[in-house]
Amino acid sequence: MKNFENYTPEKYMTLDFQKIEDGIYKTKSPYGSKGENIFVTSLTFEMEPDCYGEEDASPRNLTQVPIEGILDKFGLFVTDFYEQLNETSETICYQEFGSLALENIQKLRTLIGKRFYAVPYIEDGEEYYDMVIE
Repeated sequence: MKNFENYTPEKYMTLDFQKIEDGIYKTKSPYGSKGENIFVTSLTFEMEPDCYGEEDASPRNLTQVPIEGILDKFGLFVTDFYEQLNETSETICYQEFGSLALENIQKLRTLIGKRFYAVPYIEDGEEYYDMVIE
């Protein structure tokens, strides 16, 4: 994944979202916990089909390896897939990430302008991967 950039959807301009800082908003959790607030941010990025785990990736097919790597590394969950935008885009992927902790969203946003990808390795005959930020 490369070329991370901020994305500000129109929904962030509604009363359902409170701006906390550039690109970060507080809103109610879409996952049912009554009254629970979460922090969200939206990013665009490009998948890299030459990278491990991204071989069949496209805006319509965000592959598991790098996305789960982001979720695990930064303590996040996906809150919006922007299906319509991803369906019509040739190369740019749109994704909204959420967390209960503001710090996790702030750390995620350090990816803006960087690459995030998996590097595989074998240990005891099993294949694993490490996530790399550069």
